[in-house]
Amino acid sequence: MDDPRTPATAEQRVDALKERVYVTFTGLAVLLALRGRSEGLHVGEAAATLAITVVGTLLAVFVADLVSHLAVHAAFPTRAELAHMAAVSFGAFSVVVLPMVFLGLAALGRWRLEAALRASTIALVASLVVIGYLAVRRVPMAWWKRLIALGAEFALGLAVIGLELLAHG
Repeated sequence: MDDPRTPATAEQRVDALKERVYVTFTGLAVLLALRGRSEGLHVGEAAATLAITVVGTLLAVFVADLVSHLAVHAAFPTRAELAHMAAVSFGAFSVVVLPMVFLGLAALGRWRLEAALRASTIALVASLVVIGYLAVRRVPMAWWKRLIALGAEFALGLAVIGLELLAHG
């Protein structure tokens, strides 16, 4: 993952998938909170809130990785380890690219803000399914077990949405 010519190790793939799941749920929480107060909200405020929250989360994850490495190894990470931490942390920002595109369409007047927030929520739930698929695609199990795993992840994503709506409703 650090060098494009070198295949990612299993641990590096785990790190990348895990961060994408964290960022997806963070994005969902922000979008649902924004949807709850979208009346009178400006598109720029919504985009800034999403971007700032996600970047803050990614910085927190990066710092946590760095501190954890220091605590476990009693040494600073090597250049390759630091590059991996940065790639995993900041690469996870890609999860919110589509919601930012949708908010951009709202800023251009092509969509209403509420529609952009709804589409962004749907896109993030769909990305959870894609992330789940990436996680189980190489696992040696029957197709129906993979389907159950993906369905469970989708259901958990919907449960998070339900809890967020309860909290902000």
